Order: sequence, then C-alpha cells, then structure tokens
Amino acid sequence: MTHFLTVMLIQMQAFSPCNSAILNCSQPDAPSHLRALQSVFNLSSIRPVRNMSTPTTVSIHFTLFGILGVDEKAQVLTTFIWENLEWRNEFSVWDPDKCGSEWIAVPRELLWVPDIVINEFMEKNTAPFVPYTYLHFKGWVFDEKPVRVVSSCSLDIYLFPFDTQNCTFTFNSYIHYEKDIQLELIGSSDEILQRSKEVMSTMGEWSLVGITAKKYSLPASFGEYYQELRFFISVRRHSTMYVMNLLVPSCFLITVDLFSFILPPQNIDRSIFKMTLVLGYTVFLLSTNDLLPITGNTIPLINVFLSLCLALMVASLLETIFVTNLMTGSTHYDPAPRWIRDFFLHVLGPLVRLPPKPKQQEDIVIQNHDAQEMKESSPKAKGTEISEQKKPLNEEKTLQVLKNLNMDLQAIHLHVVQQLKGSSSSAEWVQIGAITDRLLFILYILFISVSFITLMIIWASLYSKS
Repeated sequence: MTHFLTVMLIQMQAFSPCNSAILNCSQPDAPSHLRALQSVFNLSSIRPVRNMSTPTTVSIHFTLFGILGVDEKAQVLTTFIWENLEWRNEFSVWDPDKCGSEWIAVPRELLWVPDIVINEFMEKNTAPFVPYTYLHFKGWVFDEKPVRVVSSCSLDIYLFPFDTQNCTFTFNSYIHYEKDIQLELIGSSDEILQRSKEVMSTMGEWSLVGITAKKYSLPASFGEYYQELRFFISVRRHSTMYVMNLLVPSCFLITVDLFSFILPPQNIDRSIFKMTLVLGYTVFLLSTNDLLPITGNTIPLINVFLSLCLALMVASLLETIFVTNLMTGSTHYDPAPRWIRDFFLHVLGPLVRLPPKPKQQEDIVIQNHDAQEMKESSPKAKGTEISEQKKPLNEEKTLQVLKNLNMDLQAIHLHVVQQLKGSSSSAEWVQIGAITDRLLFILYILFISVSFITLMIIWASLYSKS
C-alpha cells in the first residue's frame, strides 16, 4: 500500500497547481496542525476548489477481495471490494516542515467527500465503517474503505454449470455533472485484475477471469453531461461439483437403462427393472433440485439434458410394455395382416438380423394327425373292426379300451404341443415383437448418441466463446 501511494503522489505532484493557499502552522506539532486545518473543516459543505468553474477530478481504484456468491433467482452478484477514491482539496495545502508532517488522518465527516456511488447497488453496505481519511500536504485526499457490493447483474445460465457471468460496476456521481466532477481510473484494469487475483480470499464456486474498464460521457438534463466509469467483471463457475453430482449419475443410469434391453422381454422382471429405474431417477432429480439454478429468463441446457434422460427412460419402459404384450398376450390376437407380416418379417427382420424362422418338421406330423384319425375311420378300418367282432368278447373290450386310450393320449399330446409352441399366428406376433424390440433398441442407441453429442458440442462451443 505504501508503494502504491508513493507512485500516486509522484503522478499527482506533476499535475498539482501551485497557486493554492498554504495553511500556516504556528508550531510543527499535531495540535497546531489541527488548528490550522479548522478553516478547511468549516468549508466541508462545498466542493474544495477556489474557482467553482474548476472541475474536481476523482480517481477511482478498487481491489476485489472476494466473490461471496451469485443468486440466479434474484439476479444479483455479491462481492467484497476495497474501494479507493482520490481527489484534491485545494484548501488543505501546508508546508510539512512548518506543520511537522506530510500526512494526517482526519475524520471523514470533517471533509468534503464526493458522492460517488455504484449504480448497480441493491442493498445497504454492511461492511465495517472506516471513520478516517488520509490527507496529504499537497492537498490530496485518499479515501479507502471496504464495501460489500450486492449488485444487480443480468445472469445468463443457459450454459450452467459451465457458465461465465459478466457483471458491471458503474461508478458515477449522483448529482454532479461533468463540469463539476470528472472521473479517472488509477492505473489500468489489468493491474486491478492482477492485484485482485493475488489477494483474493474467498471465491466459493466462482473464479475471477477478467476485469476491464471504460469511461463514458452521457447526456443529462439541461444540455449537461455526466461521466461514468464502468468496470466489467467476468466470473466463471467451478463446474466440478455439478458434473460429479448431476451429469455423471445421470449418464450411469441411462447406461444401465440401455443395457437393460439385454434382459428377455418375455420376462416381466424387465418391466419391473425399468420401472424401478425411472422411480429412482425421479427421486434423484428431486433430491438434487437445490443444485439447479432457478430463473425465468432461460432454460439451462442441463435441465434439457436431465429431462431428456428421464424421457428416454420412460420411453424405454413404454417400449418394454408394448413388446412384452406382443410376446406374451399374442395367443388371443387375430392373425397379423399380410402387409404387417411382409414388412416386419421380410423387410425389417433381415435388417436387424432376425430373419423369419423356418417351419419345423414336427409341425407337419401334427398337421397330419387328423388324417391319421380319418384313416382309422375309413372303410378299411371298418372292415377290420367287423373281422375283429369274431374274436372273443374279452379281447374286443380290451382292444376297445386301448383304442380309446390311444386317442386320448394323441389329443393330450396335440394340446400340449399347441400350448408349448403356440399357433402359427401367435408365433408370427412373437417374431414381430422380437423384431420391434431389436429395432427400437438400435434406434434408442442412435438417439442417445446423437442427443448427447449434440449437447456436448453446444456446451463446448458456447463455453469457448464465453
């Protein structure tokens, strides 16, 4: 701080006028110096210039000590700065040899202080009050104080959590025009940035990435102008916590949902598994809701990402319900229309590597079972029965029982085979369900890949531009 004040004094001495009246101190001690300054204290109500047409130049500098937080809902940035204001009081010039000191600290309320404010201020300054200012023998006043700045800021959270916010501190006089007070920047904005990074004590989830400054002369009433000194502050959010707590778990769950397609759709466990996954992800979103920003201006990309993950899980569950219904409830369906059979079995089937299954030889045997029964009831069979009537009565009864038993066994066999293998129409519906499941699985993979890659490209491109 001493080096900083020395540099400023050298710069200001080069431009200080020499026609200011010098205070007379009777003795080189503090009491006589204070009595000599009493006339200056009596003029604290007016701007400290001997000619009112002479503007007072106020030099501004600040150091950003900490970024306390960003409230997306209220659209405010909370920071802690050390504000430096410097101006010249033409009434307070003395000879350091006669007064005994080059510097003196005087109460703030005894001197004229410029009405420099930060336009974006939203709350009262709650930083500790500094009651004193430094007064130099050349007439320069150094006013340094801590300020807790709660400033309005238009926050753009579209890229959350990879967002960079640009906020503004606008210093200007509340009532004085340009002809009365002119603003200047002490040093450069790069020096402010470097100094702020060196002394930054707290950043929270934010890091300081840039500070630039620019002076504006804006029109006011009565044809006058007033000056503004704007500082553009860029802060970047630390995204590691949000990536680990939001993005990574979502990617894990969507991957588990993707691999759940390997489970057989005929088994109801697959639907239960996906339903449990959707329920768990919903609870996860509710528990992490506090991590997401709340604002009505834009919808962050991360909200789109999380909603997309949930929508994909729900769509996967609906697909499983549909395919399971086709494969397990198709025994009650009518035969599939010809165009459906041709399109799914002969077009989509080879495309997803599920060609139509060839008919088994056992089906032919089953289909000829009625013919065998007809042969048994043919005239030749009847002739055999007539010839057998000549046999003894016990043999006839035994033979009849065996025939009836054979017919019952064949009927049971036919019924069991039909139940196990299903009818031809049911087998077609099962094959259509398997093709549909494989096709939707492929489309699911493609949609996830395209969607995630698109979101990552948007995130990366906009993040590099910010």
